[in-house]
Amino acid sequence: MKGEGGSEGAKRRAGQRAAREVESGWVVGLGTGSTAAHAIRALEDADVRGIPTSYQSRGLAIEAGVPLTSLDEVEGVDLSIDGADQFARGSGALIKGGGGAHAREKIIDGAADRFLVVADPTKATDVLDRPVPVECLPDARPVVENRLRECGGEPDLREAAGKDGPVITDNGNLLIDCAFGAIEDPGGLATRLSAIPGVVEHGLFVDLADTVYVGIEEGVERIDY
Repeated sequence: MKGEGGSEGAKRRAGQRAAREVESGWVVGLGTGSTAAHAIRALEDADVRGIPTSYQSRGLAIEAGVPLTSLDEVEGVDLSIDGADQFARGSGALIKGGGGAHAREKIIDGAADRFLVVADPTKATDVLDRPVPVECLPDARPVVENRLRECGGEPDLREAAGKDGPVITDNGNLLIDCAFGAIEDPGGLATRLSAIPGVVEHGLFVDLADTVYVGIEEGVERIDY
């Protein structure tokens, strides 16, 4: 929408700019979140097949008329477009999982030939410092929380809104948001988190992003890695 300002306008500009990278006949990973949603809507008339990363992105794709497929039905993913809760400008490392879909997002984003991140300026930082979402098997929660503390984190089970009890992911697991403060070595922490028994996936995305499109007032800033 021309002249649209504010955070929503920035998200729209970033999402629509990333969607312009899609070519006819491609298989596209469809990310989760408010910024990725604009990219999905922008693919309404495109000759593509989409692989959704969540129930949310699946529903948006159906509304937009984007044909859906799955990883076991295609030879590969040409491009994935996804948002971020926070990204480090210097390295492109991300924190994702605010929507609880980071396990499937990481699978699809990692499988893509190119991974585009879409964001508004509030998501940019020099050093990642948001809590890292950790998806874990329900029975493993006590073990995982103890190991997270050993890693220097402060785990907090994510509670659901509108229902009693914790958030349950699309995979049927629990989410623990773990605060580590400033994360100076995202790669090292990612390796340690992945090694914890019971952890399904965590929200640190390291060395995956190829380009970040940041919606700004004057248009879109492109950052390549």
